[in-house]
Amino acid sequence: MSYDPPPRLTPPRQPAPPVLPEPPRPARRPLREPLGHHSDLRVLRGAYRRQRRTATLTALGYFTLFLVLSACAPGAMTRTVADGIPAGLLLALVQLPVSWLAIGLYETTARRCVDPLADRIRRQTELDVRRGASR
Repeated sequence: MSYDPPPRLTPPRQPAPPVLPEPPRPARRPLREPLGHHSDLRVLRGAYRRQRRTATLTALGYFTLFLVLSACAPGAMTRTVADGIPAGLLLALVQLPVSWLAIGLYETTARRCVDPLADRIRRQTELDVRRGASR
């Protein structure tokens, strides 16, 4: 003899609740595009690139000039300039102030051109985050 379990009793089916349409949301567009779609980052990269090139070409340009004069014009480099100081030694000593000039140029262009752009992008990003805009 086999044992058959009693049939399971299931509750009667309930009708599905009616689907109500969602109320329309007011379309709020941000005042400007979120930062990921904006060209400010491209402008910042360009300003930073110009800054690096200016400072690098100032320092390396003078150093290259010194090397070319040393290799191609040894007569000019051994000529005495003042009180027995050769022109080559004087040009070599001027490399330090030229390096300082390059550093000063780098900081000045950063303060005038790059930092204001970076600050503006930072403020816009904070506004985007507050508004809940996604990147």
